[in-house]
Amino acid sequence: MDVLLIALASVGGGLGLFLLGMRHLSDGLQAAGGNGLRGFMSVATGKSLSGVAMGAGATLLMQSSSIVTVMLVGFVESRMMTLVESINVLVGANIGTTFTIWLMAFAPSPEMLGLGALACGAAGYFFLPRGRLRHISLALIGLGLVFLGMHFMKAGVEPVKSSPALMRALATLDARTIGGVFAVAAVSCAFTAVIQSSAAGILIFMTLASEGMVPYETAIASLFGANIGTTATLWLATIGGGSAARRLALAHTLTNLAGSLVCIPFALCLFAPFGKWLFPDWEVRVMAPIAVTDTVFSLIRGVLVFPFARQIAKFLEWLVPERADEKPHLSALNSRGRISPVIACEQAATEVEFMAASVVDMLRHVRKALVREADEKSLRHVAKREEILDSVQSEVTAFLGEIMLKRLPSQTAALARDLLRLADELESLSDEAPAIQRALQRIYAEGEELEGETLATVLEVHDAAVEMATFGREELQGRVDLKSRREQSARLKEMVRNARQKQLLRIGAAKTSSAAVLATLDILNAYDRIRSYSMNIAEICAGGKKK
Repeated sequence: MDVLLIALASVGGGLGLFLLGMRHLSDGLQAAGGNGLRGFMSVATGKSLSGVAMGAGATLLMQSSSIVTVMLVGFVESRMMTLVESINVLVGANIGTTFTIWLMAFAPSPEMLGLGALACGAAGYFFLPRGRLRHISLALIGLGLVFLGMHFMKAGVEPVKSSPALMRALATLDARTIGGVFAVAAVSCAFTAVIQSSAAGILIFMTLASEGMVPYETAIASLFGANIGTTATLWLATIGGGSAARRLALAHTLTNLAGSLVCIPFALCLFAPFGKWLFPDWEVRVMAPIAVTDTVFSLIRGVLVFPFARQIAKFLEWLVPERADEKPHLSALNSRGRISPVIACEQAATEVEFMAASVVDMLRHVRKALVREADEKSLRHVAKREEILDSVQSEVTAFLGEIMLKRLPSQTAALARDLLRLADELESLSDEAPAIQRALQRIYAEGEELEGETLATVLEVHDAAVEMATFGREELQGRVDLKSRREQSARLKEMVRNARQKQLLRIGAAKTSSAAVLATLDILNAYDRIRSYSMNIAEICAGGKKK
């Protein structure tokens, strides 16, 4: 019992250090190179091989295929990336994650490397000013914890050798038969799904094999299961998501499962002998051939999947159809620590662009109402879209609020704050469209119409306000001509002032309802508020929201 407790404490503590180290390593690298991640989309949405390369590179950078795959949920949900492109990135991520296994296999002295990295990282983190070097120091702390976790896991399994009962239990993990390969793969799959780290799952089996407690073939078999179990993370990320997220999760699971099922029959006749042939001294350093075999397995799986990415995507689109009322939205789980803050801001920016386009759409429907061309469906559209934008603004605020709790580069933090302000201004701007419609209804209730010179004046103001409220993607990304916007604002303000004076002169005139005049003034005031909100948006964009 004492041996079991010591082993559990050491292995469990080592695993905890390993996972914590992976998180700090990932967070530090993301924060240090965060703004460089903006190129992710432009590369991944290019040629197919570029997506594979980007998936592998992003996984190397962030040291976690799980983070890359969860990022993809946000991309496909917000329509920033197609399913075909995301499948190519998944292929690359599966290849890139094998670097972690190489790091574990070829580290000369995990204990000394861990302590050294911790010493350097702690010195930089506590004594350097905030900035990129401090984020790199955090990554070093994470790397040190990874190595120390490896050391404690290895130290924890050594006492097990003195326990016959525990050795008999481990003897059941024998993959020297095809049946055993499937059994070990199932155990590895379940374990990886629970801890949500394929690297940690593989490391456990590598450590047991290096200590001679399980056969070398058992560690090889664990590779197949770990690559299936790691897909559980993506399924968690789809909770509350739409059809695009479910398609991506299913693509990840099916491709990894198919790759493992195709390769498992060759585990004993090809994969295991290949590692032994490549490393004649494999019995002395068992981890090295396991790491190489993992890379070969990932490459083979990628070769099997890559040529059929388009066909796989079409099949999944048929299998998981999109609902008619579905719209792009943020992935709720992404705000809980998995996604890169920079990528999260890009995702939120897509929602802001949706809000900006929706506002213009609402105002176009309002114009139909002004000229009495709007039907009941058009009137309901404006009201419904206003409700949607209220919801989107709340979603963006909650999403970015979670992201801003993380360690952020100063530029990313400024971007997040500006996105929050933009979402707030756009939501306020959207409130004016139904306000104009309500004022129109008051005019009609008085038995009057907008007609003649009054209608012409209101339409002129309306068109100028729509032009003022229209923001293209480039403008929202910071390329706004603030001087031109200020001139627009001044002209519109003068137009509203003159129109108000004309309406005030109508009060007391024959056949003119004072209530109708006041409602018309409310419409003009709404356009003036649109001008003010639009000017605020222009100033936020020109203030460096995106560089």
